[in-house]
Amino acid sequence: MRLTDINTVKEIMREFDLNFKKKFGQNFLINASVPARIADECTNGDFDCGILEIGPGIGTLTYELAKRYKKVVAVEIDTTLLPALEHTLAEFDNVTVISADIMKTDVKELCKREFSDIGMHFSVCANLPYYITTPVIMHLLESGAGFDYVTVMIQKEVVARLCSMPGTADYGAITASVSYYGEVKKLFSVPAGCFMPAPKVDSAVMRIRLHEEPPVKTLDTGVFFRVIRGAFAQRRKTLPNSLSSEFGELDRACLTGIVEESGFSATVRGEALGIEDFARIADMIVKAKFGETATYKP
Repeated sequence: MRLTDINTVKEIMREFDLNFKKKFGQNFLINASVPARIADECTNGDFDCGILEIGPGIGTLTYELAKRYKKVVAVEIDTTLLPALEHTLAEFDNVTVISADIMKTDVKELCKREFSDIGMHFSVCANLPYYITTPVIMHLLESGAGFDYVTVMIQKEVVARLCSMPGTADYGAITASVSYYGEVKKLFSVPAGCFMPAPKVDSAVMRIRLHEEPPVKTLDTGVFFRVIRGAFAQRRKTLPNSLSSEFGELDRACLTGIVEESGFSATVRGEALGIEDFARIADMIVKAKFGETATYKP
């Protein structure tokens, strides 16, 4: 079945009385090379695993994944697509479609039930709606499910942001947060014309290889992520001033002292720091609040 053929897509939509739903950010791929390449590259060549897909649509990417991997579990929020998926994926016995909102799903428990109990390691591969890109990525990374890779097709500008380095204009809180969980690599760009309907922006595919262990160790990961959030809360302000929006319990002089004791000028801005720097500042904040006897709390 050619699920990237425009006439096939239109026929499926007529047969199952489907409409593109803007609230779910639905744009179906109509360039056959794109889903095939995503499926090929989403695990860096490891096909002996399971795949969690989010938002399969009519099954265009799912079809390619099912041809390559042992098991595919696709989570779809739009219940009207379920009959169409049953039709388009009928030839496969290694696909399970689950009707659910991924943001309301216990991802770790889902993966344990669908993959771990049968001895499979697993990764994520998805074409994510633009409107919910960042929340979904963080939900997956924070789940602790044990993914090897998270590969997503998202807005091109967001990929540029996630691949950026400290000191650049694109670097921000989401960049630093994601780098704590894994290493990001852009795979390829996808022009808007590869979709129906065509979105107003181009897309890109990126792959996150998750770290086996976090690259930095902090006394309190909650404080660590608060530091990152605070560092970019007011980008034009100096780091001590920006951090004060997140750490109101500490006065400005204390925060300035912490930044300087961490080896930075009081005029430095958050965009100049990497996650090692944020971890060092976070540990000093923990000690400022709880004393030098504070111990590590993952």
